[in-house]
Amino acid sequence: MFKILVSILVLAMLSINSHAIQSTITESEGYACMGEDRTKRQTEETALQDAKKKAIEQVSTYIQSETQVKDFELQKDIINAYANANVRVIELRGKWDTEPPKVGDCYRVKIKAEVVPDEYAMKKLSESKDLDDPSLPLKVKIWTEKKEFKRGEKVKIYFKGNKPFYAKIIYEQSDGNLIQILPNPYREDNYFQGGVVYEIPSGPDRFELEVTPPFGEENIIIYASTSPLGNLDLEKAGSVYLVKSKDLGETTRGIIIIGKDQHKTKAGEFFEEKLEIKTR
Repeated sequence: MFKILVSILVLAMLSINSHAIQSTITESEGYACMGEDRTKRQTEETALQDAKKKAIEQVSTYIQSETQVKDFELQKDIINAYANANVRVIELRGKWDTEPPKVGDCYRVKIKAEVVPDEYAMKKLSESKDLDDPSLPLKVKIWTEKKEFKRGEKVKIYFKGNKPFYAKIIYEQSDGNLIQILPNPYREDNYFQGGVVYEIPSGPDRFELEVTPPFGEENIIIYASTSPLGNLDLEKAGSVYLVKSKDLGETTRGIIIIGKDQHKTKAGEFFEEKLEIKTR
């Protein structure tokens, strides 16, 4: 657990496991019309499924255009993983031609969707040494300097991405409290270069991570994207921030999708990894 002492941030931890989610967030539209054999609800569901299908198609096109790895088989595996993706709706806005709708009226829906590639396929790909290649989908590794820490030892956290990315790092205490340790009041930058190992705490950080009781299972979570991340509701607490947002994952996924070229698919690559830790 964190204990904030003047300029020292205290915790106790042992790195034991991690779980990562690799995805791409995009916006798409769906369309369907109500007929004699299709109810209002069925029409809305048909339009939503159309939007989800288009989201997968858009992301597959984006991944294919952005992934220029020389290994053809690796590139093929990545594209297939996204072709078999699941879609989770983050935001939804729908509108009928008229209200209440009648037979012949059409329903249009626009969604912000998180397209999550086949988990098993991506796990196999993660074993490839080529995943540091910046032409591949965003991947960020987060780790600690050793697996076991004793009382009084100071802990360093490291992270590295395969391409430039925006990031937030959250410490989840055993009591459920969430602390944002990066960015923080004294280290506001949240954009990082690919291929560079970053360290916490370091530079302008005004805290240290020191092993101390109370003990319990806790997590270090990194949220990263090639587009700016959604804003969290924060409260300054000395050298860090307390997170007030209730749905952390959902809020963070409210990324601002920026298109580099008007003729290309607008999408933002997203990566989440949770490093599970516990007191020793």
